[in-house]
Amino acid sequence: MVIRLKPEAEEDYKRYHAAVWPEVLEMLRECNIRNYSIFLKDGYLFSYFEYHGEDMEADWAKMAAHPKTQEWWAIMKPMQEPLPTRKPGEWWAEMEEVFHMD
Repeated sequence: MVIRLKPEAEEDYKRYHAAVWPEVLEMLRECNIRNYSIFLKDGYLFSYFEYHGEDMEADWAKMAAHPKTQEWWAIMKPMQEPLPTRKPGEWWAEMEEVFHMD
């Protein structure tokens, strides 16, 4: 997934992600997210994770209902600028995988 990071937010974004709140990390694990990374290049954030559950929609809903995650997102969202080409309902735009090697 990809999203723009507002230039004035770069240092704060890095600082927050250097010490992600334990409750947020635990919720990610409970929602079957593994091997999660966010990369920054030229003002763009690229997110990669592996989903190991059976009902992604239910896990996303569980995460979205979590108060500490909502608090985290309330801090992160103003730092981000969604791509105008994203699909309706997306915040981070999904990307098409064009190559994969195990």
